[in-house]
Order: sequence, then structure tokens, then C-alpha cells
Amino acid sequence: MYKTTEITSAEIASDNPVHQRLLFPYVEAAQLVSGNLLEIGCGWGRGLELLTKAADHYTGIDKNTDLIAALSAEYPQSTFIAANIPPLSGLADNTFDFIVTFQVIEHIENDDLFIKEAHRVLKPGGKLLLTTVNKTFSLTRNPWHVREYQADELKTLMRKYFPAVDTRGVHGNEKVMTYYEQNKASVKKLTRFDIFNLQYRLPRRLLQVPYDLMNRLNRNQLHQASGIAAEIDHTDYLVSTNPAGSLDFFYIATK
Repeated sequence: MYKTTEITSAEIASDNPVHQRLLFPYVEAAQLVSGNLLEIGCGWGRGLELLTKAADHYTGIDKNTDLIAALSAEYPQSTFIAANIPPLSGLADNTFDFIVTFQVIEHIENDDLFIKEAHRVLKPGGKLLLTTVNKTFSLTRNPWHVREYQADELKTLMRKYFPAVDTRGVHGNEKVMTYYEQNKASVKKLTRFDIFNLQYRLPRRLLQVPYDLMNRLNRNQLHQASGIAAEIDHTDYLVSTNPAGSLDFFYIATK
């Protein structure tokens, strides 16, 4: 599989807490979406079973051509497009009732155009459901991310094009936050060797492979040292009305 970004697997036990955290917004979205639905950055299809059942028609777009080909074969009733985004070339104005884009915008160079294009292809009254990491809770620099946001930064960006933005967050219960604190302590042990602060000084692309290796090592160690990682389920995450104090932002913008 051609790797163009970070991927969290549903099959790797040590990835479970992150997988469940990423699955949670899809569970929430499935209760909100209907009609003609677009997912920007569908990846390997973490939420497809939920979204295709909730919507009348599903369209997924992603830059990974191998994943798009596999999903096209698996979900023949849906539409899949392989493209670099933004812009959303080939998609007409006022087409979709809903757009979901989960943990994508942090990978996009031109985030302003990304939001502008989402607004363009939504029907009047249509909604954009967007999640991304809260920079405040990031434990280290993620070189796969072009940028990360504070709560007000993301709201300000989205309000440039959308008149209404409902600002929510994805947070965890005590079990999730215990794992978070264990992870925080483990990452601190690993990064103490970075005495020259190279993680913030070197170009992103030079750091992606070592980041993946250290991230995998860290997750495996946490999984072996504690039973919490295996026990976490998407039901251990919740919608918060305090996005600044949440692990991720979950914003819903209306055109």
C-alpha cells in the first residue's frame, strides 16, 4: 500500500485507543447526516459502513489511488474519486447535503481553500462536519501535520465562509484520560533525548519515518505495560461543549 500520510489501523491492538477515538465522530455523524454525502479524505474507509447506511448516496475523495480503487470494488453503489485536494475539481456547486472530513485539514497546505471549496459544493443549508486535533493536547510535533489549531483559530477560519459554526469537541472519560497521561509520560521519556529540539527545527519530511518508528515503539510499550489500551471503546469518548479543553475539535458549520 502506498503510504501518503499517517495511518492508524483497526487491526493493530496497540492502535486501539486512537482507532476508537477516530471512529467516535463517525458514530456521531451517522446520526446527523442524510441525503447526498461527501467525505473529504476517506482514507481506508474507517467510517464507510456507518456513513453509507445513513446517507442516500456516498461520495468519497482521497489522494491515495490504491485505497480508492479498493473501496470502489468493495462499495460499488458509492462513488470514489482519487484526487489531490483542494480544490474539489469536478464537483459542482451546491451538490451535497452534508460533508464530513475527519482528521484531514491538519494535512492540507491551503486550509483556507479547503474550507472555501467545502462551502462551494454544499447546498444552501448544508452542513460541514469537521474534526481535527487540538494543538493544546498534542504531546509532540507530528511531522505528518502541516499545522495544528487552537480552538479559536479553527473557528475563525471556518467563519470566513460559513455564517454559523457550532463548536464542539471530542473528549474522553476517565479511562481514556488515564491512557492519555500514560502516553504523555512515555512520550516525555522518549523526547528527553532531543536536547537540540530537532523535532521542531528539522523539515517535516525528514522526521516522518523516525516519527512513525518511535510512535509504533511507544504504542507497543504502552499496550504491553497497561491493559487500558485494549479496553478502550468508542463509547469511552464523548461530545464536549468545551472544544478548547477537548482532545479533538468537532465543528459543525452550516452554509
